[in-house]
Amino acid sequence: MKIEKLTPEPVILAELGARLARVRKQQRISQQQLAEQAGLGVATLRRIEAGQDSQLSSWIKLLKVLGRTSAIDSLVPEKFESPMAEALRSRS
Repeated sequence: MKIEKLTPEPVILAELGARLARVRKQQRISQQQLAEQAGLGVATLRRIEAGQDSQLSSWIKLLKVLGRTSAIDSLVPEKFESPMAEALRSRS
């Protein structure tokens, strides 16, 4: 599912939780293992994977353990230029 501007927040949370569970399973990590390595409770991880509201700090811990820190960086890039600024720069 593609997440778009008009996608309701509960649907986004459910999709992100499902994606997290998929990555965890692909890496053959149990919920217990991931939770322990991230310093979280298993119940917290289960809630996140179920699409319930969660703290960003919990997501950061989980993504670090799964080797997905580039995903964190792409959320809000360090440097961002508007399309107009990029177009003007390419003209020069």
